[in-house]
Amino acid sequence: MASVMLLSSCEKSAEALIEKATTSPNTVTANGFTKFTIKKGQHFAEGNAYKAVELSEMKFVVKFDSTAIYRTAASENQYDINKLYGFSDNNADHHQYSARFGWRWSNNALRLFAYIYNNGSVLSKELKAISIGTEVTCSIMVTSTSYIFTVDGISQGLPRLASTPKAKGYQLYPYFGGDEPAPHDVNVYIKSL
Repeated sequence: MASVMLLSSCEKSAEALIEKATTSPNTVTANGFTKFTIKKGQHFAEGNAYKAVELSEMKFVVKFDSTAIYRTAASENQYDINKLYGFSDNNADHHQYSARFGWRWSNNALRLFAYIYNNGSVLSKELKAISIGTEVTCSIMVTSTSYIFTVDGISQGLPRLASTPKAKGYQLYPYFGGDEPAPHDVNVYIKSL
């Protein structure tokens, strides 16, 4: 019975992601970046499509423009971590098992984070402040016991409690929030490597 409930929960999560996806395509720029836009008042980027993944490493380049500079309505929400890119794991919902990069604008800087869920518990770690307009190479390597997040050669390991040999789940895309939706249109440029 428990496995049926878990499967049902995962199916509902996948359906919710598909429902949130729009049919409008993301823009691919001349230099190979996909432009994800989170519209004002929304949490999800446009054009997200459900995509199953099984991998031992995810590697990409990210670039933010000035739309990444924002102020939240409630000052305490300025420290919420927005989600950048990653994957669910352990064949489970991403609020149970996942690894992704996060970001926020705080203290006059754009900050990147490692952001994971292990058995429903969230853990995050600031990795590096980056400049607006700079191309930054990021990767998440998966081992049997850890996620190794790397930003421009700086690495940080966080524990992995998933039981699958490789990360197995679905792609996670840019998301704004926490509690508040995007205060204006926010653009994120990502190129998979």
